[in-house]
Amino acid sequence: MLMAEGGLMALCLVPAWHFADGTLGPIAVSAGFTLAVGCLMWYRHQHDTVIEDRRMSYLLVVLLWVLLSLFATLPFMTTGATTNFTNAWFESMSGVTSTGATIFPAVSSLPSSVLLWRSMTQWFGGFGIVLLVLALSPQLGINKYSLYTAEASGADNTGKTAVRTVVTVRRTLAVYLALTLAFIIALWLSGMQMWDAVNLTFTNISSGGFSVNSDSIASITPLQQYILAGAMLLSGVNFTLLYLLFTMRWKQIGHKFDQLRFYLVLCLLAVVFVVCTLHWHSGYGWNDAVRLGTVQTVSALTTTGSVVADCTQWWTPTMFLILMLSVCGGMAGSTSGGLKVMRVLILLRNARCIMRNRLHPRVVNPVRLNGQPVSGHITNNVMVIFMVYGFTLMVGVMVLMLCGVNATESIGAAVGCLTGYGPGLGASGGFGCYAGFTVAAKWFCSLLMLLGRLECMTVIVLFLPRFWRR
Repeated sequence: MLMAEGGLMALCLVPAWHFADGTLGPIAVSAGFTLAVGCLMWYRHQHDTVIEDRRMSYLLVVLLWVLLSLFATLPFMTTGATTNFTNAWFESMSGVTSTGATIFPAVSSLPSSVLLWRSMTQWFGGFGIVLLVLALSPQLGINKYSLYTAEASGADNTGKTAVRTVVTVRRTLAVYLALTLAFIIALWLSGMQMWDAVNLTFTNISSGGFSVNSDSIASITPLQQYILAGAMLLSGVNFTLLYLLFTMRWKQIGHKFDQLRFYLVLCLLAVVFVVCTLHWHSGYGWNDAVRLGTVQTVSALTTTGSVVADCTQWWTPTMFLILMLSVCGGMAGSTSGGLKVMRVLILLRNARCIMRNRLHPRVVNPVRLNGQPVSGHITNNVMVIFMVYGFTLMVGVMVLMLCGVNATESIGAAVGCLTGYGPGLGASGGFGCYAGFTVAAKWFCSLLMLLGRLECMTVIVLFLPRFWRR
């Protein structure tokens, strides 16, 4: 994976040479050093790759994200985009975890090679580094299901179908690549420059939200904003389901329809609410209300974080809904962050079953998903994840307050970093950034990004004493 990361860095030499921004040497050094370390590690340990212990799988997943984020700081430091390691670490972690929070107040002033590197970190981080390992390195000898469940945000974790064969992972990767190419072409045909089309597609198809413009996507045309909204919406759909749709396997789609229907209905209802409040309460015309409401709502639900307007100035209930949508997130098996709508749906149906059992105690009324009963084990896991997620969010707000961040910005930053949405409230919301946060707050926000991307449990389990016992 370090070798792959070094190869992606080397691609940034193209804009450095084309735009002659003076970063050709620093990018070459960064790419060469990353490739050299990766090659050295591969040469010395290429035969020590059999991992059967589930604990080692969890440790490997966390180390992958941390190590690749560490090397991702090199282009920021060597090019002079920032000389502060804390800022470079924050930006690289935000990119690799496809969060979209940034410490750069004027993104458009960055060198072109750095802009492309920011976009690339989100693009390969959005699909899931661990799934890329499974797709590209089938000879690792790792217990694939253990590794897969340790990083469950990149594929459908309702069953083992997606991980029984590497072929399925490669198919979902093919869908990811196809969508990337399709939206680059669509944006280019809409009149956007190829440079902007590539960068914005990379960051929006990965549910990342970085941009090459300081005002995110507010300055592009309405048509291009709608195209990116389509990219965000598709990136929030289960990629296995997208493969079934593209190959027209309608019978298999029926087994995953509940989650898709809930995702689309939730998105539609939220869009209607936001559009109506923008028109009747904030005074926008219908055309602007529909455009702004649609793009911003889809961006929040899919935790993309692309900003089309400073929504921190909107009506408070509208802003609250946007934050709650980012907590919900997209479908399991997508590039979105958050809790995932599948878990929210199971929680709601479990609550309904409990209320029905209060009225009819002797009736067997299991939670059902796609017409099939959901086991109590899965329901309990969902409830535990929900509680851990909520507890982590509350602790995050408290710690950020202790780090000197005010209450409003602490809530927004904790939600934005943990869910992967990116923008928060106050100075970190809208078109703002996290540059004004203290050093301690930036490091803790980076930890929240890692926790959110790996859905908390994978990281928290490393702090249990039992994890390290023989």
